[in-house]
Amino acid sequence: MSTPHAHPSRHKTPFLARLALCLTMTLLPTSSAAVAAPPKTLPPTHANVPYDKYKMTVLDFWQAEGSTPRPLLVYIHGGGWVGGDKKISPAVVRSYLGKGISVASINYRLTGQAPLPAPVHDAAHAIQFLRSKASEWNIDKKRIALTGGSAGACTSMWLLLHDDLADPHSSDPVRRESTRVVAAAVRAGQTSIDPPVIQEWLGPNVLKHRMIWMAVGEPSMEAAWKNYEKHQATYREFSPYNHLSKDDPPLLMTYGRDTSLPSKNAGHGIHHPVYGIKMKKKADQLGVECHLLIPGTSKSDRYVSVEAFLIDKLLQE
Repeated sequence: MSTPHAHPSRHKTPFLARLALCLTMTLLPTSSAAVAAPPKTLPPTHANVPYDKYKMTVLDFWQAEGSTPRPLLVYIHGGGWVGGDKKISPAVVRSYLGKGISVASINYRLTGQAPLPAPVHDAAHAIQFLRSKASEWNIDKKRIALTGGSAGACTSMWLLLHDDLADPHSSDPVRRESTRVVAAAVRAGQTSIDPPVIQEWLGPNVLKHRMIWMAVGEPSMEAAWKNYEKHQATYREFSPYNHLSKDDPPLLMTYGRDTSLPSKNAGHGIHHPVYGIKMKKKADQLGVECHLLIPGTSKSDRYVSVEAFLIDKLLQE
């Protein structure tokens, strides 16, 4: 006697069942998300591209379609400068690619191996490298913006507000490229990392976060205090608040809703809305465009999200 596997036949399927299947396939809309769901991964156009000589200095790049040079959004990951990775949600990347905006995401050296200025200067060099790829990767050099959370936000704000690090006399053409950008939109970023300043703003718990002492290569906060005079210039230099001036590009900051003081613990302190409140106040005094989003406390009359702000700034002619 034959088996179903020996002589496969469509007649083995009952006629009514086959008819129902055909009708189902015919009636399903071809544009349905269930049919055309985007893949869970989105491989970069260029992956793990070295932008400097160190193991950690690599980036991913997703190129947007378009016949003209495309604006670029650069993502700088958080993690207190002590951890984290350039992995970014495919859905987030797609949201910008769909608007014709290319996306890059960078890794950088961490303070456990290389304290400041390494993490921040690596990010600056990544911007220069990306500009050097403008022709090859169809990037509009004049429309580059930054985003990131926590330490990535701190770095983004520093780059937004700092003087240009381009060296026009360098023998390296990448080093001759500009580090300036047109805008930054960040989440839960530190506008200062200077211990006496942030302790006054937030109370002592903020100094329990290892970001603060590891930033300058110390093994503990006690050691950082002991050697504060040695590290004072570094702490002040890498506090974005100190670089804000009246000619700076637009900034949008978002924070969580808990504005209570003093900060409750290290995590609350290092991401506290007070950082944004202080920066917003100074920006308003200087006439710099600055938006602060804190649920229940502060909102913008122009932008409801990081994404809305970035898309608007990057697509402006």
